Amino acid sequence: MKKQILVIAKHNKVEALRVAIGLTLLSDDVKIAVFGYLEDSPAIQEQREVMEFAEVPCNILGDDWQTIARLAESILVADAVYLI
Repeated sequence: MKKQILVIAKHNKVEALRVAIGLTLLSDDVKIAVFGYLEDSPAIQEQREVMEFAEVPCNILGDDWQTIARLAESILVADAVYLI
């Protein structure tokens, strides 16, 4: 049975992207939610290319209440949540 995994990138975004990509090896459904923005660094670009190849969806989160409500819904339906 496939699990729904949510990785929330807040403090160490490059590492969060790496973790999410690594979790795809388990053939589970992985999604990424990013607080703020992803800087345009070589490390982030490398991870984004792999995410695109692995078809891992990535949502950039704002600070409005609607975004927070959608994040809460995602957390409730996920089998596992990682905050990195």
